[in-house]
Amino acid sequence: MAEPPLKVPRHVAAIMDGNGRWARQRGLPRALGHREGVKALHDVVKASSDLGIGFLTVYSFSTENWHRPESEVNALMQLMAASIDAEQDGLMKNNVRVKTIGRTADLPESVRLRLARLVDATAGNTGLVFTLALSYGGRAELVDACRRAVESGSPPATENDFARLLYDPELPDPDLLIRTGGEQRISNYLLWQLAYTELYFTETLWPDFRRDGLVAAVEDYGRRQRRFGRV
Repeated sequence: MAEPPLKVPRHVAAIMDGNGRWARQRGLPRALGHREGVKALHDVVKASSDLGIGFLTVYSFSTENWHRPESEVNALMQLMAASIDAEQDGLMKNNVRVKTIGRTADLPESVRLRLARLVDATAGNTGLVFTLALSYGGRAELVDACRRAVESGSPPATENDFARLLYDPELPDPDLLIRTGGEQRISNYLLWQLAYTELYFTETLWPDFRRDGLVAAVEDYGRRQRRFGRV
């Protein structure tokens, strides 16, 4: 008997945890862990597209990450800039549209300009919507939404009104959140959007999380019953 098709979530969000620990376990610099993490992300983006996932949103750099050692932050920014340049052709080939959320104005100019070019270049693509949460914090997003509401002079009257004030009002709420690295918390990520999201935690460190890991998470999601507060 043939296996039933995967019940694929429309929107997957991911917290890519474990790059530093992956490197430390191997006696390597943290920067090499982040480089391997980029390779894993490349595989997960491709697998998401192949599986028919509509949206993939990844926690790439949080507002709290700015408090890491300056050398690590600089290395991350350099890796980010290089990765944007290296991945553009592949993203175009796979019909992936790239978007960003967060306080991206805080990023170095070299990264901001590359991101803007990548977003513009992929804007016409119609496949997977791949969103990078950069200089992002869930509380910061809510504060910024409230600020926009005050500035508009028209306070939101409904949840839908408020949702339109978030960084990307077109981004649907995630169906599935995947966190690698063994921790079981959401770490200030998509606080508004995760209200009814299914949570999946795995011990696998992010650099080792590839297509098989994504498929396992999607299979687990397919076995769940989502009630959204209803009986």
